[in-house]
Amino acid sequence: MDLRFGTILSVVCLASGILATPTKPNEVAKQRYHWQNVTIVGGGFVSGILFHPKEKDLLYARTDIGGAYRWNAKTKSWIPLQDWIQRKDWNLYGVESIGLDPTDPKKLYLALGTYTNNWAGNGAIVRSNDQGRTFKRTDVPFKLGGNHDGRSIGERLAVDPSKNSILYFGSRDNGLWKSTDFGATWAKQDNFPITGRTNGIGICFEMFDPASSKKGQASRTIYVGVSSAQTNLYRSNDAGLTWSPVPGQPIGVTPHHAAFDHHGDLILTYSNGPGPNGVSGGSVWKYNSKTGAWLDITPNAGKGFGYAGLSLDPQHPGTMVVTTLDRWSLGDDVFRTTDGGAHWTGMKDTAKLDASGSPFLNWGQKAPKFGWWMGTVQINPFNSGQILFGTGATIWGCDDATNVDKKLATHWSVRAQGLEETATIDLVSPPVGAHLFSGLGDIGGFRHDDLNVAPKEGMMLNPLLNNTDSIDFAELKPSVMARVGRGGNATRNGGYSLDGGKSWSPFGAEPKGSRGSGSIAVSCNGTAIVWSPSGTIPMVTTDFGNSWTKCEGAPRNMQVVASRADPRAFYGYDGMSGAIYRSEDKGLTFMLAHSSLPKGEARLRAVPGSPADLWLAAGKSLLHFKPGAIAFAKVTGLSDVSSVGFGKAAPGHKYPAVYAIGSASGVEGAFRSDDAGATWIYLSDPMHGYGTMGHIVGDPRIYGRVYIGTNGRGVVFGDPLAR
Repeated sequence: MDLRFGTILSVVCLASGILATPTKPNEVAKQRYHWQNVTIVGGGFVSGILFHPKEKDLLYARTDIGGAYRWNAKTKSWIPLQDWIQRKDWNLYGVESIGLDPTDPKKLYLALGTYTNNWAGNGAIVRSNDQGRTFKRTDVPFKLGGNHDGRSIGERLAVDPSKNSILYFGSRDNGLWKSTDFGATWAKQDNFPITGRTNGIGICFEMFDPASSKKGQASRTIYVGVSSAQTNLYRSNDAGLTWSPVPGQPIGVTPHHAAFDHHGDLILTYSNGPGPNGVSGGSVWKYNSKTGAWLDITPNAGKGFGYAGLSLDPQHPGTMVVTTLDRWSLGDDVFRTTDGGAHWTGMKDTAKLDASGSPFLNWGQKAPKFGWWMGTVQINPFNSGQILFGTGATIWGCDDATNVDKKLATHWSVRAQGLEETATIDLVSPPVGAHLFSGLGDIGGFRHDDLNVAPKEGMMLNPLLNNTDSIDFAELKPSVMARVGRGGNATRNGGYSLDGGKSWSPFGAEPKGSRGSGSIAVSCNGTAIVWSPSGTIPMVTTDFGNSWTKCEGAPRNMQVVASRADPRAFYGYDGMSGAIYRSEDKGLTFMLAHSSLPKGEARLRAVPGSPADLWLAAGKSLLHFKPGAIAFAKVTGLSDVSSVGFGKAAPGHKYPAVYAIGSASGVEGAFRSDDAGATWIYLSDPMHGYGTMGHIVGDPRIYGRVYIGTNGRGVVFGDPLAR
């Protein structure tokens, strides 16, 4: 399947904008949009970084749920390579491995698949001849786990440097696979000892011994690492025809990375678990492929943690770096040696960190951490002073690594510009103040005054939440806001703001029985807040959480929203029963208003400017309750609707623009309606599918601007293209 999406949407320019008219009877109207990320910088687990050994400034990064990236040396930022993935292929956003052709810098291979669960589809291996600008795809008959344990192990995908038409891929549960036609087709290697499920991690990497290589012929000596506490390293001396365990190998640990040094010795990092969590032991070993001797070269840095990342300096034989994994007590570190592992120096304690490129890395503290989940590290093969390593939230880099040799400090800065990997849980765009507030997984959420700059105050604090699950503002008094979530270092799972999100205070108390999370709604005049925490009955407060009162008549886990015009009205959707509840007394009591609606996950939204205008994105359908109506009506033209939101009305219109994520006329993505859902305009395109788009909201001040929350590619926003 060829994934070279290069089709330009044809448009007809009209007086009111650049709306396209359908060219076929069943084709949906289209409008061309310019799409870009809301700038946060980083945010998720960077599981792999790879420099190309032959071309300067060519490097790639992979993430667990947010795709792969190529570095742009001119702009000093990362270019996303998988935004073409549409919703039906959402599982392909996770990257299990990157394969570089060491002989051809133009070639790139990606092994794609996020989950191995039953509900996830099989994976795919895509190949490119232009560094990831275009891809061709081969589906594989097994699942990949880019977001499972062991995801920073690798690389599982490798190109034979002697004959680059040959590739190997090590799967998690289905053994070793080989291609002899540049990745177009793949065949399982039943002669490899591990052919089925091991421990959910499977095969870790393949290494081709350069001493056994002859140009134009398959490498004869190949090493394959397997995640096993027993036999974890196999070797073939006949180009993969037969395999046997390497004698004397360490046991009780599993390999993470491997590389050949200038002597032809194999260097390996080991941990007693696949990571990124749960590791409590590990080591670094050197294997002499000529004598068969093993040498323990583990840094003298204590015990209780493992080793993961590994990189050798090709310009200076004997110089290499390794990273610790799960060294929680002292903090993870990069250890550097210049004598082949006889002596090591830790870089963390003398490192100077500059987090200004991504201020959230301070996590509410005075200074950022050096890193955690450090599963990958790389020395620039063209610049010995430059080291990059990935963490659970970003990429750090320095250009003066050789300062360690002089016992001087090294200087590290954020090198994740352009790499946006966060999972969005909620989005709101108030009518005044900051244009966007985001509720995110793992890094809380942000107030964005400038969409193109990482907020200098970092994530929203006081309380600091790992996940912000719901956020709302008072429509008629937007300075009043509330947000709830879970995790973090706070004693409260929710808080409020009286200055439009510039500063926050935790609720005075937590509702009885609350486990945090759930949904929050602020009355349009800011005098009442209803919180429906996870696992309990919704509660209402009129004193910013100092006291909470049970919402009588409201079911557990009800999703709550506030009327955007009536200060006494709140609404709730109960997915268990498929019912809408209404309160007319500031949330004190709720009564059944509508039943026989779709059950399950759905998103209820109230229209600004109206006391009782509701939309329900109910999965297969989109429903609308108009003021004065007696029931919800199905909105025609869209199906498979996962989210709905509102923005500034189109010129000459009074009703807000309606935005939705769904499908119409065979295309899926983001849509806008300027006539209250009577007709829809397609805003996405084949190059901007973003996999899973879970949340959508328009800007109430800028007609046409739309914000979309993805599951892995951060928050994106789009504006109509000018003529």
